[in-house]
Amino acid sequence: MSALDAIDRKILAALQIDSRITMQELAERVGLSISPCHRRVKLLEERGVITRYMALVDQKSIGLPVSVFISIKLVRQKEEDLNRFAKAISKWEEVLECYLMTGNRDYLLRVVAADLSSYEAFLKNKLTRLDGIASIESSFALSQVKYSIALPV
Repeated sequence: MSALDAIDRKILAALQIDSRITMQELAERVGLSISPCHRRVKLLEERGVITRYMALVDQKSIGLPVSVFISIKLVRQKEEDLNRFAKAISKWEEVLECYLMTGNRDYLLRVVAADLSSYEAFLKNKLTRLDGIASIESSFALSQVKYSIALPV
């Protein structure tokens, strides 16, 4: 994969701020005419640099104000155990992020919930029913200091 040049980085920065920007506005911001700008965007998509476009929804405004970070320790770290866990949690819409970790814990999850009782239901009805979990440690976010999905390009 070839390296990104300065114009590619400007395109990515602009699209991360507003992916609904018109091609004309984008071209003006990065100093190109519309056709070359469009070609570059298409190439970034084809190369997998741009993976998708989406709308960001405020979790509080849709009734999901609670964010919980969950550290999971598995009984064993064999490949089939890791795969079974990953497959199960990938189906749960409450889980927004899941990372396989180094250190004392095997996984770190970010889960959203409407309230404490909703989180308790998630914990009891889904997470604790998975085989192979040795421990679950939940930490509740009191407030969000920073949130960004824009990568520093």
